[in-house]
Amino acid sequence: MVNIKKISEVTGYSKSTISRFINKTGYVSENASQIIQQAITTLDYTPNSLARNLSKGVSSQIGVVIPHMSSPFFIQTISGIMEEAYLSEYSILILQSKYDKDEEYSYLEKLHSKELAALIFTSHSLTLEEILRYRKYESIVVCEDVKNMPISSAFTSREKAYVKAFELIKHKGFKHIAIMLSRDYYSSVTSQLTIDCYEKVFGLIPEHSLISTNITTFKDGYAAGKKYANLIQKPDYIFANSDDVAAGVSQAYVDAGLHLPEMMGQENQVSGFLLNISTIDHHFKELGQAAFQLALKNDCDHIMINSEVINRNL
Repeated sequence: MVNIKKISEVTGYSKSTISRFINKTGYVSENASQIIQQAITTLDYTPNSLARNLSKGVSSQIGVVIPHMSSPFFIQTISGIMEEAYLSEYSILILQSKYDKDEEYSYLEKLHSKELAALIFTSHSLTLEEILRYRKYESIVVCEDVKNMPISSAFTSREKAYVKAFELIKHKGFKHIAIMLSRDYYSSVTSQLTIDCYEKVFGLIPEHSLISTNITTFKDGYAAGKKYANLIQKPDYIFANSDDVAAGVSQAYVDAGLHLPEMMGQENQVSGFLLNISTIDHHFKELGQAAFQLALKNDCDHIMINSEVINRNL
């Protein structure tokens, strides 16, 4: 592999002179520049962008931490981030965490070592306090409402939409509502908000047997649908955490030969349109676009995007 040392051997100029020419960080005579450029062309040398960025103390990469790609939240958010990055001089590095704290810490260390220009957390297991310790190195953005904490955030305001959704469900007289969540109450701010809004509207917590967690895909929805179909007291309404999940529940009921109760999904996906079910659009693509713009600013700012209930049958 051709490196600066090889160019130095061929041209007779020192490695520091070669480095100054490549990185444009100091004076190099016109004669030396011509000889070095000729060697670079002949040897087909390509600078190591990471090493060059580290030598300058800057990076052109923005890291995006995601736990997985199963949820439409992450897929749509990444889509928004990538769309904005395409219009900029920055590239995106996807960093999968699987909610592993050690992995998340390793990505924060990339900020410390200047490997990344910024870091966007779409979700995380580390506490905000733990993440905040690294803000002094480079820009960090989290995709949640951080209240008064000094860290940039882009988030969807879901509470009004959840309350409105549950009020619509209650108004139609449904009492046994199945709720599907990606994580349990104590692990997810979104799960907490969903349950809390339900309790606010109905005046009681949901039936334990009707709450399903670790639900993110059509397959997960199908498995949960089979569980509900086998209950003695079946749900009369299903509140799913995505339209694709609701589609999985629908298929499970069809396969079991059972009447499908009314449903509401989330994320305004094509599957929800085809099922003609109500949904909640959290505008995650816009969220991703906002998060990217905040990452470039490297200060403490907050952007809130309102969720929207799309009422198709309530």
